[in-house]
Order: sequence, then C-alpha cells, then structure tokens
Amino acid sequence: MLKYSYVCSMNTKYLKNPFKLLELRFIRYLFVGALNTLFSLCIYWILVFLGVHYSLAVFISNTLGVLFNFKTTGKLVFSNSNNNLIFKFFLVYVVIYLLSVAGIKLLLYIGTDKYSSAVIVALPMAVISFFFHKYFVFKLHEHENR
Repeated sequence: MLKYSYVCSMNTKYLKNPFKLLELRFIRYLFVGALNTLFSLCIYWILVFLGVHYSLAVFISNTLGVLFNFKTTGKLVFSNSNNNLIFKFFLVYVVIYLLSVAGIKLLLYIGTDKYSSAVIVALPMAVISFFFHKYFVFKLHEHENR
C-alpha cells in the first residue's frame, strides 16, 4: 500500500514536469500501444476496404502488430528484450484476437459498422493485453509497478 506522503510527492513531481509521467509503466504502455493500435487499425481498415473478411483482417493486422509490438513493449515498457518470451507474447495475442473477433461480431450484430466496431473494441483489448503482458509474459509483481 502506498503512503499518503509518497502519493502527494508523486503528484507534485508530475505537475512540475509532465514528461515524468513517462516513467510510469502503464503510461509508457499506452504510448507504445497507441502506436501499435494505430498501425494495426490502419492495416485492418485497408484489408476490409479491399474486401477481406473482418475476422481475417483482424488476424493479419494483429499478427503484423505483434511483430512490431513485441520488441517495443518488451524494451520500452518492461525493460526486457528476452526473445524467449515471444511465444507467451503470441499466446496473449491469440486470446486478444479471439476476444476482438467476438467483440466485433457482437457489435456487428447490434448494427455497428465494421470500421467503428474495430475502434470500439480496441480500447478494452489494450487494457486486457496490458495485464496479460504485465503478469503473464513479463511476470511483474506489484512492487515492480513502475
């Protein structure tokens, strides 16, 4: 549990220099994830525009995104460049793929278009994947939160 004085000094530090926020792991994850999400969404939109079925488009865009994201997330977010973790990393993306397709299918069922559905599903998938990466792939514990 964090002490109140530590939390207050933390908030003051970030107010004085907003770039200090990049020291927080989840903020770094969001920046790297935003870049990867933008990349993956662009691939998805192009493939759907070309007539590729949405489930295949999600598969292709996630696969290409994983290749880029493995290195950037490992190094920039979790300070870990162990290539042996790629299999666990891919396993997380298999789960994210299945959840994404299910989410898009549900949104299509209720009348949302394919493009908007991908955007709506992207944010919850980013949060879910952070926790999988943190506790399953890179196995950080609560005291290693930063």
